[in-house]
Amino acid sequence: MTEPRPHLDEALPVDERVELLLAEMTLREKAFQLTSVAPWYFHEADGAASPRLAQTLEDSPGHICNFGVDDPASMADIVGRLQRAMVENSRLGIPLLVHTEALNGFLAGGHMVFPTPTGLAATWSPELVAEMADVIRQQMTRVGVRQALSPNMDIALDPRWGRVHETYGEDPYLVAAFSVAFTQGMQGPTLSEGVIATAKHFVGYGLPEGGINLSGYEGGPRRTRDLFAFPFEAAIQDAGLASVMNSYSGIDGVPAAASSAVLTGLLRDTLGFSGFVSSDYMTLDHLVNRQGAAQTPGEAGRLAIEAGLDTEFPLPFGYGDALITEVEAGRVDLAHVNASVRRVLAAKFRLGLFEHPYPCKSIDLGAAAAEGTELSRELARRSVVLLENDGVLPLDPDAGQTVAVIGPHADAVTYQFATYSYPAFREMTTFMTSGGMGNMVGVDPEMAAWNERVFSNAPVEDYVREHLGARSLVEAVADHAGRVVTAPGSSLTRDLGDDALAEAVAAAESADVVVLALGGASLWFNGERTEGEGSDSADIALPAAQVRLAEAVAATGRPLVVVLTQGRAYTLPTVVQDASAIVLTSYNGPFGPTAVGETLFGENTPNGKLPYTIPRHGGQVPIFHHQRSGSGYRNPLPPDVAELYLDMPATPLYPFGRGLSYTEFRVESLEATASFGTTGSARIACTVGNVGDRAGVAVPQLYLRLTGSGVSRPAQQMAGFARVPLEAGASARVEFTVDAAQLGYTDLAGDFVVDPGEVGIFIGFDSADEQVVGSATLTGTKRPLRADERVFRSAVAVERR
Repeated sequence: MTEPRPHLDEALPVDERVELLLAEMTLREKAFQLTSVAPWYFHEADGAASPRLAQTLEDSPGHICNFGVDDPASMADIVGRLQRAMVENSRLGIPLLVHTEALNGFLAGGHMVFPTPTGLAATWSPELVAEMADVIRQQMTRVGVRQALSPNMDIALDPRWGRVHETYGEDPYLVAAFSVAFTQGMQGPTLSEGVIATAKHFVGYGLPEGGINLSGYEGGPRRTRDLFAFPFEAAIQDAGLASVMNSYSGIDGVPAAASSAVLTGLLRDTLGFSGFVSSDYMTLDHLVNRQGAAQTPGEAGRLAIEAGLDTEFPLPFGYGDALITEVEAGRVDLAHVNASVRRVLAAKFRLGLFEHPYPCKSIDLGAAAAEGTELSRELARRSVVLLENDGVLPLDPDAGQTVAVIGPHADAVTYQFATYSYPAFREMTTFMTSGGMGNMVGVDPEMAAWNERVFSNAPVEDYVREHLGARSLVEAVADHAGRVVTAPGSSLTRDLGDDALAEAVAAAESADVVVLALGGASLWFNGERTEGEGSDSADIALPAAQVRLAEAVAATGRPLVVVLTQGRAYTLPTVVQDASAIVLTSYNGPFGPTAVGETLFGENTPNGKLPYTIPRHGGQVPIFHHQRSGSGYRNPLPPDVAELYLDMPATPLYPFGRGLSYTEFRVESLEATASFGTTGSARIACTVGNVGDRAGVAVPQLYLRLTGSGVSRPAQQMAGFARVPLEAGASARVEFTVDAAQLGYTDLAGDFVVDPGEVGIFIGFDSADEQVVGSATLTGTKRPLRADERVFRSAVAVERR
């Protein structure tokens, strides 16, 4: 008869259960508890036992790395078999923690896909992202996957970087709002009902040197804490964030994974993080083979475990056997290993994995596939941003017009699914299985044999149409227009020849109005693309082939509506800037084109807002609205100088927060607390009115200007926003309560404080729109501020009149 194991007593506190189990573990079991392996280390896709099974059970790895299949029932079956093997056949029966990506949908087939994160951010609706994450949470728990390697909390400041679309944009306040919402939705009311959210990439990953993925981040401690760490700190303090993933970058020359200053000093000691740190894929391999910061796997493992990196994904390199060798040789103190194992075990106990390691036995595939459908549709609608409109929009659906939809996005469906969506993942893995090789970080070549059995070779377009109901922009416009003609004219980056260009021009000439569907695409390495992981750009201009197409079509003289589908800023040629209307949308999943079609014809009144700045020229990069006073385009003009650049204005083409509507809004009547103490709060209010002739959603944005003693602070920082639906002629009073604890910064002495001083105030509809302006005085003495004393968002109250 098996003796009862004390750590299985649910009545005991988690910390006590952890210590009881840790005392039973061998060094091998500890070293491998910090690693993940692939499912084929246990069994093949057909269910046959893997030749590695006996060794894997002896090692007792703690985690299963990312994998995908086309339906939830198959996923649940695989996870169930993995857990039974470990729980029932390993010495201690410690359940596995299975992880996957969930950036904008569960990265497994049979589930809804949502807009990519810059598309989510353009909605300015964090409450809907909390709903999205809650849907994903339920889908993941159903199949036994209890860690999401999401969300991406990077603040993206360089549009050359191909991963901008994975982020919530450039503004720390906006990124934090979405990061907290996602974390709360994913982790659920308690972690026993939730999925661990993993915030990435800590820290500074959104400003890589040269805009090149994996490159170093050259930032000092003030910028790191005050700016790039802000969303992580908000999620730690306001949402109980359970895991953080390291950045691949070096920070001042020290890789984040080897930096105790970053992973322990900043993350734990300063920000108050108590969860476990997840390794980004192949991080320790990078220390040796890319960054040259370690000479052997064992040295990489030693540096990482001492820095505070708790796990190694996707396969053992510097942990596992290499870490055992380091401990036995006396080069690594076992206390470091024990500390990381404690954190991993505590997470498993809090998830309830020891009591409930297995997935659901039965899954309604139809119901699972339908979950989140209307939410995805609404997010796509809210994400549409109107940048320009001379009155051509909305088009009249009753006019019987012929609309020409021209461009590489006209009849494309798959471009709506960016990297880290399941269709893109599926396309990448099937491409690899067929012999393709590429540059996605962390791809395990051994997955090819598994994927060959798991996935069919059906084209990704067939998959997204059949399983997700995806449609093209041509089809969406045809729902409303009298007649539609179409031609691609060019590919994303290539001319298609004179005949194709002539066909596009002829289509334009036959139409009453032209919808020119331009933009980019995000893929890993398996197709024509302008964005994606490992797909960075020195030139952020709209590709030349699309510019030539636009110029040829514009020469017809037909009214031109440009629809830009993109995940990051592109610089726009004159022909696009001169269009009658410009509509911007992101990679918004199956309902992206439908939302654009509804917007073009007035069924959806646009209310999306840019989550990033669009520069006039790539030479302005990096450009963002919260540049420091006296820096970048926030510099004052020298005497007798008209512009900061000789050849163009230094200001953005379109500022952060820009987004028009089919109606007009106005901000009036600023009210602000005259003074408030460093331990108090200020009330800042205004009246927002719809002065147009149709209903719409106003998005007033509050910006503050603060000064520091001996430190240049951002020229402005967003401190609040609200979405206010208003009927034509209606108005509402919007009141923001700003706590002084929102206004902290790192002072000249290196302390995080709230300083007294003057506070400039403006409210408008984008970061350059000063519709009402005022000030307040922050009084009292300098106030030191701990992470747990900070306030990260303003309270907002809306009173309709």
